[in-house]
Amino acid sequence: MNILVVDDEKQIADLIEIYLQSADFCVYKFYESKNILKTLENTKIDLAILDIMMPDMDGFALCQEIRKKYNFPIIFVTAKVEEVDKIKGFNFGADDYITKPFQPLELVARVKAQIRRYTKYNENIYDNDNIIDFRNIVINNLTHEFYFNDQKIELTPIEFSIMWYLCLNRGKVVKMEDLFKYVWQEKYYENDNNTVMVHIRHLREKMHDNGKNPKYIITIWGVGYKIEN
Repeated sequence: MNILVVDDEKQIADLIEIYLQSADFCVYKFYESKNILKTLENTKIDLAILDIMMPDMDGFALCQEIRKKYNFPIIFVTAKVEEVDKIKGFNFGADDYITKPFQPLELVARVKAQIRRYTKYNENIYDNDNIIDFRNIVINNLTHEFYFNDQKIELTPIEFSIMWYLCLNRGKVVKMEDLFKYVWQEKYYENDNNTVMVHIRHLREKMHDNGKNPKYIITIWGVGYKIEN
């Protein structure tokens, strides 16, 4: 397995390389973002570890560029600890976010977990309309299985239908009326809002997503719901 490591702190990059090599990974190490995209064209990369604060192209921008062509997992390892930066990282396409200082063995464990997910669920994803994998969410419409942060979560048929439709329309605002019609296959009335809200609350609870400040299922007041891509 080939791991891309990009960090301008040479000591950190070298440390990551040592631990990954000891776990039998092949490491492609860079201290700057320059020539990364060219390297990707010539080398099969299975996972990337990116710093955010880089002197040339920052990690957010590099992640965006990678996501234009490649679907392998991306882990941010950074000193930026603010919650807004984590959300920004996931919105740009990262699969995991680790703050410095970190435990090298934990990083290796997360690398292995991401590769397992990618190998099991994400191969040929663009040829499979029944599997959606993004932001630590894996949902399979054929088996009705839902995974979040590598953990299988049992959903009721209604909860699964809601999550599938939101994921299918990720990045877009799903109107309450459209969601109700899709899930319940019935005509929508205004008092049906409460029915949907209860199931959304249950989904958030199962995902341990703070209902007052959710990171995944976002309420668009007066309209519906949205999951960021």
